[in-house]
Amino acid sequence: MTPVLSRRALGRATLARQFLLARTDATVPEVVTHLVGLQAQTPHTWYTGLWTRIDGFTPDRAADPLVNRDLVRIAVMRSTIHLVTARDALALRPAVQPALDRDLFRNYTHGRDMRGLDVDAVVAAGRALLAEEPRTNKELGALLHEKWPDRAPSSLAYAIRCLVPLVQVPPRGVWGRSGSIAHAGAETWLGAPVVDKPSVDDLVLRYLAAFGPATVKDVQTWSGLTRLREVVEGLPLLRLRDEDGQELFDLPDAPRPDEDVPAPPRFLYDFDNVLLSHADRRRVVTADVRARNYDPHGPVPQFFLVDGVTAGDWKLDRTKEVATLELRPFRRLPAPDEVEREAARLLAFLAPDVPRHEVRTTSPAAPRP
Repeated sequence: MTPVLSRRALGRATLARQFLLARTDATVPEVVTHLVGLQAQTPHTWYTGLWTRIDGFTPDRAADPLVNRDLVRIAVMRSTIHLVTARDALALRPAVQPALDRDLFRNYTHGRDMRGLDVDAVVAAGRALLAEEPRTNKELGALLHEKWPDRAPSSLAYAIRCLVPLVQVPPRGVWGRSGSIAHAGAETWLGAPVVDKPSVDDLVLRYLAAFGPATVKDVQTWSGLTRLREVVEGLPLLRLRDEDGQELFDLPDAPRPDEDVPAPPRFLYDFDNVLLSHADRRRVVTADVRARNYDPHGPVPQFFLVDGVTAGDWKLDRTKEVATLELRPFRRLPAPDEVEREAARLLAFLAPDVPRHEVRTTSPAAPRP
């Protein structure tokens, strides 16, 4: 008989693999490798994702490898910017290239400019321009537009973004610093070629190690790839079911803790992959999130977990004199003091230069209509 995992047990398994049940003392590159990257299209919020997972994390532990090119920010899974190791940048990008192809050629804004275009010639020209020096999308698009004046500069730049492995170069993404969004070719920046024969099998296995147990749809949601059932079913995986009867796949020896293992409060950042990497997100994301009807055009909310699931959102306000971390719980918190202590630790991490810190918890508000 196929074992059945409750949703709560499913959540505990994923949190254990995400270092969200207990912080790890592993290095930043080790953690980033295990997690198959962190979604990182914002310059700095992902540092919170490392802080909440790594014991004693300080920003320099990620910023220094980024400057030294041991870590890079590059479009990979779901065609979104991720922080990955240099090795993974060269291996993951070709593995998920079909997702980037789909993003480009089916893109509502840019896809029409690809019709009838000599894409290979555009790619060759883009590679040559980026080999000279890092360039912003605006700069790259304007230079390509000189050669293809009948195509939108933004579409030409987007074609290079999707078809050529590009990294966002520092100081963009370095803690405490800023800079324009300039790109360099990953192979030039890292001094090595992308993997010639990427392994989708390996991609699936690594996903399960970091996010499993999971359905085929979960793997596809995370990676942006399609038609993975045959790949998944061809691997030596354990088969399980969730409480709704969905078929789950998992690594036989991966941790699956008891559903009653304590899950301490954890603060997540706006694009934390634990919130985004399953087709069915209910193992961590509660119905309260959808009930809040967040503005899709507003800031992406940052959530905190209590007992392993989303319990509210948080935001930071700071002036020169005071930094305030506001907690907005969905419901009455079962252990508010424990949550506020973790919030105070996060505040110390985010605003060490501000003399006064305050943690403020609001009363649970009714969902927006």
